[in-house]
Amino acid sequence: MHSEEDRDSAHLHMIVVGTRPEIIKMAPVIKVLQKQRMPFVLVHTAQHYDYNLSLQFFQELELPKPDYNLKIGSATHAEQTAKAMVAIEKTIMKEKPEAILIEGDTNTTLAAGLAAIKLHTPIGHVESGLRSYDLRMPEEHNRRIVDHISTYLFAPTKKAATVLQEENVWGRIFITGNTVIDACMQHVPIAERKSKIMNKIKYRDFALITAHRAENVDSPENLEKLIEVFLSLPIASVFPVHPRTKNRLMKTKLWKKLSSSENTQILPPVGYLDFLLLMKASTIILTDSGGIQEEATSPNIRKQVLVLRKSTERPEAVEAGFAKVVGLDPKNVLQEVEIALKRKKDLPKASPFGDGNAGERIGEIMRKATGMDR
Repeated sequence: MHSEEDRDSAHLHMIVVGTRPEIIKMAPVIKVLQKQRMPFVLVHTAQHYDYNLSLQFFQELELPKPDYNLKIGSATHAEQTAKAMVAIEKTIMKEKPEAILIEGDTNTTLAAGLAAIKLHTPIGHVESGLRSYDLRMPEEHNRRIVDHISTYLFAPTKKAATVLQEENVWGRIFITGNTVIDACMQHVPIAERKSKIMNKIKYRDFALITAHRAENVDSPENLEKLIEVFLSLPIASVFPVHPRTKNRLMKTKLWKKLSSSENTQILPPVGYLDFLLLMKASTIILTDSGGIQEEATSPNIRKQVLVLRKSTERPEAVEAGFAKVVGLDPKNVLQEVEIALKRKKDLPKASPFGDGNAGERIGEIMRKATGMDR
């Protein structure tokens, strides 16, 4: 992707990603760096899934092929983080970037941050300042640590920036908006051209479901509650099942119960463009995903979300009226679904997560930070 001349530049950025949400949220930043002709190296740890499948994902988003595939793969949190740290450290030492850009709260993010700080490489943390205050979640540990070792903290909202100020982080804080809104604005039109997913959907009105968080699917008790909810919904549902979730459902004998339901259409994991169209076409969304709470607020999606968790690190979505945290108790969740379907709420036209120009702001800040505008 990059010429050797680019690689020798004194103003090289390194972008490190490891999961699909990270790639989606970094895509607008990557495109801005390309547009501004700012040299960068793209590193993919392949933390979660098959590298060939992820290459298709880069192509789907019209992104360059990664310069490095670190082939970390799935493992325990400690092993995955340790492997990624060692591999990323070697890559930083080889490329000697002026700064490293990381996103979110994954083990890749933590590993890249720790490797960079030990080598005195400045860190730009995209989507900083998010807090759920739920210490059961490994993501909460990761995001807190990375925020406190980052040089440039790109807070998506004023609330996130306030969190960082109150925690007395060392780095400089910038309110940029969230790149996920950029990504939705850029990719929904592409999805409408390319995706054929709606030809497969059996229902006109449906609830879109996702569930993958460890605290939900790794607990047989919580997983049983979720399936009770999904099978009792007063509206048909479409459920793209995450591999981790399917594995747990098979182990707990809940898979047969779910797959035999006539009111639920189970799909294999779908691509990003397909998922954007499913969100746009849905009547309501039930999820334990953080990213979907943001995407649902995009002006070209605008959907109500019921959050199947005890807390959320996206309170802005709740305050704006897009999301409501409903927990896992089947009686309560089903009651909230009924209320939401009857209300047919008029949602805000603007997203609380920004105007779709976060990538431009981050690119400009990094240009100035590395002296490329001089």
